[in-house]
Amino acid sequence: MKNTPVPHNFWQYLRSMGPGIIVALTWLGAGDLVDSAIAGGSYGYALMWAMAIALFVRFIFVSIIAKYQLCNQHNESLMSGLKRLHISLPIFIGVVALFFGHFYGSYMVKGVGESSEKLFGFGVAWMWSIFWVTIAAIIIFKGALKRIEIIFYIFLILLSSSLIGVAIWTGPDPISATKGILMFDIPETSGSFGSLLVITSLIGAVGGSIANLLYPYFIQQKGWNRPKFRKVQLYDLAFGTIILVVINMSIWTIGAELLFPKNISINNLDDLGLLLTLTIGKYGEPIFFIGVFAALYSSVIGNAVGFGFLITDTVQVIKSNHTIKSEPLNVSQSKIYRFVIIWCLFSPLIWSIPNMPSFITLTLVANASAVIVLPILCGSLWYITSSKFFIGSKYKNGALEHLTLIILFILSIWGSYQAIFVIKELLNI
Repeated sequence: MKNTPVPHNFWQYLRSMGPGIIVALTWLGAGDLVDSAIAGGSYGYALMWAMAIALFVRFIFVSIIAKYQLCNQHNESLMSGLKRLHISLPIFIGVVALFFGHFYGSYMVKGVGESSEKLFGFGVAWMWSIFWVTIAAIIIFKGALKRIEIIFYIFLILLSSSLIGVAIWTGPDPISATKGILMFDIPETSGSFGSLLVITSLIGAVGGSIANLLYPYFIQQKGWNRPKFRKVQLYDLAFGTIILVVINMSIWTIGAELLFPKNISINNLDDLGLLLTLTIGKYGEPIFFIGVFAALYSSVIGNAVGFGFLITDTVQVIKSNHTIKSEPLNVSQSKIYRFVIIWCLFSPLIWSIPNMPSFITLTLVANASAVIVLPILCGSLWYITSSKFFIGSKYKNGALEHLTLIILFILSIWGSYQAIFVIKELLNI
């Protein structure tokens, strides 16, 4: 493969942006969409501090993960580093990735079908779901990153013109939003979902999950595989995080300004779309569902590709007796990659069958479940990025990174404890 040039000026940096956009829109998905709308609708701006902390922690956490991929002294992939820590870790991560590749898809594929039915006004949701996952499979079967980057720029334009536009239309309250970020309030339960459930789901959807492990594979496919790419990688991730901040706050504002003052609870996205029609006019619902579709479909594609890369590397690391170097994966003819693509896209279609759990319930359960595995991921990554043996003396974690990982580790343990109870509550176990 031809060596990837290192950018040296503003326009070169701008043209290099790509992995951060892909992973940001992959993370966005239904988790942020639903959690932000519910939090804003049930609690106004009061819980916005949880979103702000989660996004900040995610940026630091993922930048630490990317640092190992780029800067470790063994020039090995992240998964090789985890195998060096303990041979069972890649196996554990591979199994968890397969599980969440299906479970994340369960609500995203369902939501893509429901939003398409609303947008086009004909057909049924499950048929639209089949159509769109088939199109996604055709697009990503070869794993070509350049094609995927172009598609995600289109998704970004759709999101910017839809969700951000609707939020501006509803009229945000900057003073209340600032108080919500700074006051760290945990209000009493309001609406259908308790505040602890919403906070826990936010941690799983935004602050950290196995989806954070996808970013190193997007930068790897970009050709960034040495310490010299650390600067452009940080700018790239910061750009993606800013996109997440703006879109998340837009969705939150829609909930806080439309639902909260009227004390209205939503149980599905149709409720929110209908309210937008009543408030904004006949174009409110279709404009909103364009954004919903873009957010969900970008996540369907991003998760399938990302988990395809991750599991392909994981299998190689497990089978190999030597270190797997941090080089772009050749997945164009990989049977493992294609199996994961088919698994992530088509197995979730079972949840689109009528009378299955609702879109919002599936979203909250999946994101709360993600918190349960976070302590193991966080602890393992903390260790290998803090040890001179793994990453070397020059790039081991500094004070801010240690502090962030301590906060995330404590939050993940608390969130795991809470998640067990909220999942039981949601599933009536």
